[in-house]
Formats: sequence, structure tokens, C-alpha cells
Amino acid sequence: MRALVSAMRPRQWVKNGLIAVAPAAAHSLTHADVFWRTATAFVAFCFMASGIYLFNDVRDAPSDRLHPTKRFRAIASGELSTRVALTSAVVLIAVAFAIPFALTRSQGLLLILALYFVVSINYSLWLKNMAIIELGVVASGFFLRAYGGAVTSHITVSTWFLVVISFGALFLVVGKRASELRHVGETGTRPVLGEYTPEFLRSALTMSATVVVTGYCLWAFDTTSTGLSANLNDFVPIRLSVVPVVFAVLFIMRSAETGEGATPEDLLLHNRTVQALALIWAVLIAWGVYG
Repeated sequence: MRALVSAMRPRQWVKNGLIAVAPAAAHSLTHADVFWRTATAFVAFCFMASGIYLFNDVRDAPSDRLHPTKRFRAIASGELSTRVALTSAVVLIAVAFAIPFALTRSQGLLLILALYFVVSINYSLWLKNMAIIELGVVASGFFLRAYGGAVTSHITVSTWFLVVISFGALFLVVGKRASELRHVGETGTRPVLGEYTPEFLRSALTMSATVVVTGYCLWAFDTTSTGLSANLNDFVPIRLSVVPVVFAVLFIMRSAETGEGATPEDLLLHNRTVQALALIWAVLIAWGVYG
């Protein structure tokens, strides 16, 4: 059981927190119905993601055994059998699809989950070996989580919100690849890394960071996109939230350059600076939306 739980990667569930971003920004998360739908979507994505991780780890077990850290994963190390992993993956994915159908009757969430499933499976099978395309595919997982939270709660999101989420996801993925290329590029465990150069990834990181900061500023300073009233006191905290966002972007770029940014969730879970910036951002958003 311990090996199965480990292979489900519960630490990765922090990514599913993106589901709550749209309802929270729309001042709707405190509504009982919206909270229930958001929580349901969160659980569904946790089951779906864990099922995909199990399938992916079974397929990647041979190459994972050559990786300095991935060789300790439950399936690669032999702690969890392939049969149990695949059976569990099928059950988890089936439950993920059943949750929106049985609990919220949300066809939108069901469609988002289906799209996430198709994209993720195709990524595991062949898309992960296609340079550039694989960056967009991984980034789409973040986008679908955020958009799924809006769809399941019937919330209309602004164009700038979608821009920030899309390029923010791309920014994190490129940063992860830059760190991987710096540290484990020679091991051959991720063949697509051979298609990138440090210079290209640095340029891609700068480009995506520029769009993220620009898009976020436009969202924060446009009162029609935030949905707040024209009262200055309502959206000053939203505008101030640009500061921690810019500093977080700069910090992640530095981490990618120095090789510290292996995974976004590690930065969020273990790095005090990123945690402090995230907390400041959350307080400012909560102050502006709910204050």
C-alpha cells in the first residue's frame, strides 16, 4: 500500500490547486455550491492525475532505472508490480470520470477530464519525444486544471486570465527543462533534452516570462477583467499583487539558471522565498476580492 501511494505521487496534487484560482478570483469560492463543485473537481483531477502517473511510470520503468533519482520510484525499483499499478490506474481513472457524472452532473468538467486524459496518454506514448510540442502538452495540463475550475463552477474568465495561465504554465515547464538539461541531460533518460540547447531554453524562458508579467499586469489593472467595482479601494490590492508575481518570476528564472528549479512543486513546497511570495500574493488577492 505504501508503494502504491508513493507511485500515485500525492505531492503532485498541489498542482490541482489551480482549480480554485478562477472561483476565488471571481469572488465565488465562498458560495456553498461553487465550493462543492470546486472541491469535487479537485478530487477528480487528483484521481485522474494519479492514474496517469501510474500508467506513465509503468511505461518509463526501464529508463527510470537509469535515472539518478527516478530509479527509486516504486515501479522502477520493483516495490510495486506492473500488474497492480495498471489495475490501480484503470480504477483511479474510472473513478475520476465517475465523480463529475455522479456528484455534480457537470458535462464541462467531464469534457475537460476527457481532454486531459487523451492529451496525457498521448504524451506518455509519443508526444514527450517531440521537441517544442512536448512543452506545450505539459503546459496544457496546468491550463486544463485552471480552466476546469472555471467550467465546473460556470464562471466566465477573462482573456487575460487565460493568457496568464497558459504562458505561466509554459514558463514553469521551460524552467524545469532548463534545470534538467543542466543536471541530467547527459544520462539520456529524457531523450527530448538532446533537442534543446541552454540558449534556446533561456530565450523561451524569457519570452514566456515577459508574456506572463505583461498579461498579469493587464489583468490586474483592468477592472473589467477582475470583475471588481470601480471603487479604488477594491482593486488597489489586486494591483499591488503584481509585485510578488514579478519577484516570483525572477526567482524561478534564477532557480532555472542555477539548476535549483527541477520541479515547480518542489519550489512551492520547500523554498521559503517562493512560499513567502505566494503567501503575500494570496493575501493581496483575498484582500482585493473579499475585503
